[in-house]
Amino acid sequence: MAERTVTIGNEVGLHARPAALFVKAATETGLDVQVVKGDRVADARSLLSLLTLDVRQGDAIVLRAEGDGAEAALDSLAAFLGEL
Repeated sequence: MAERTVTIGNEVGLHARPAALFVKAATETGLDVQVVKGDRVADARSLLSLLTLDVRQGDAIVLRAEGDGAEAALDSLAAFLGEL
């Protein structure tokens, strides 16, 4: 399983609009992508699941994916979060 740790720089964190954009990007990978914050895990393709993590600016999260192209997909998603 591939993993990337990302620190959220967006001042609103992964709230509403940024989270919806991230969910769309995660869904487009075609992989099962998870977001981990502390001991909680969310499906990155589910807006409601992602919002329950309450990811705020400065939080470190872990992105996980498995399958063909997982490394490239996580690189892309990590870069996407950095651009928000």
